Amino acid sequence: MAKIVIANFKMHKTENETKDYLISFLSKYEDYKAKLILAVPFTSLPICRFLLKGRDIALCAQNICEDDDKGYTGEISGKMIADVGANYVLVGHSERRTKFKEDNKTVNKKIKNGLKNGLSIILCVGESLADKNSMKTLATLKSQIEEALKGLYENELENIIIAYEPVWAVGSGKTPTQKDIEMALKSIRKVIEEDFSSKAGKEIKIVYGGSITSKNASKFANIVGLDGVIVGGASLDNNIFMQIINAMA
Repeated sequence: MAKIVIANFKMHKTENETKDYLISFLSKYEDYKAKLILAVPFTSLPICRFLLKGRDIALCAQNICEDDDKGYTGEISGKMIADVGANYVLVGHSERRTKFKEDNKTVNKKIKNGLKNGLSIILCVGESLADKNSMKTLATLKSQIEEALKGLYENELENIIIAYEPVWAVGSGKTPTQKDIEMALKSIRKVIEEDFSSKAGKEIKIVYGGSITSKNASKFANIVGLDGVIVGGASLDNNIFMQIINAMA
């Protein structure tokens, strides 16, 4: 089965910069190499939809409001995201949790709103350095997942990808050991199994994110239980991103 490779542009690239990036990227990309998802800024979603027409590449919004049809200045509703052609939305990223104080209850509301609007969810979870140093990684993952998925039905998990992104690894240049990642993956699947079913625990899709580069990407390709990766800064250069995709193929 093809690995999932997610590019998270964060707050980078104007519409024209995204256009130039995609034109260059698509001239080299072969659809069969990965299940590719591009999380671009809201302003770049329309041009991506136009350029990716007929391509097996999914679009992802980087945020969603927990409510639709409310007078919230500056927010983007699930209805708007679906209308502009996105298939996925990122929820619970560590930057949203730390910089914008989004808690698990808010994450849960955003997930439900995304699903209600026909969007698939990329749910980001991960421990802080303090959690890691105090041996609280597994407890943190358990609480984040259980609170984020509270009130969901098992069949809705088919539309959810869990992204394990240790907060201390995002943008730091550091990555967990293979053993640490495998332990986290087993813990995530155990939580899903206990809260839903053994089948759900086995089938939930899990990707890893945090300081992935073209030099270390290959080490994630064969980790048991890992379905792919989510790439931040390294995805901004289409040549480097292509190398990462090839390493995961």
